Amino acid sequence: MTRISFYVLKGQQENERQVFACRLAEKAYKLGKHVYIHTQNSQQSEIINQTLWSFRADSFVPHQLNDGQESDGCPVLIGHDGKPPRLMDLLINLDATQPLFFSQFERMAELINDDEDIKLAGRERFQFYRQRGYDLETFRI
Repeated sequence: MTRISFYVLKGQQENERQVFACRLAEKAYKLGKHVYIHTQNSQQSEIINQTLWSFRADSFVPHQLNDGQESDGCPVLIGHDGKPPRLMDLLINLDATQPLFFSQFERMAELINDDEDIKLAGRERFQFYRQRGYDLETFRI
């Protein structure tokens, strides 16, 4: 069963969630895990794509947009309109709803901050997972 972690960040800036998503992806990549970052739309996917190149000067995280083309085993994929093309280890969710395919992952990270809309959507997802018996943990960052 998928293990779900909620990361509660301080502040209301969307950029902070994106940078934290990149940090999680980097950590998982260094541990040999394959990561799918699920975004709300193509604009957010492109922002994450660019942020992965620049969030740390000394970091390199091989990644690509999930555009339906062959991913050649790329360890980090970014997408918004469908499930990843293969089984992966970690799902980082930046969307307001839970992706329908979340249960195919070993782990899932939900990133919440102090923005009221994001908090409300996060509470709804937390209840959804809890009602279905998923193992939940919360980290305050």
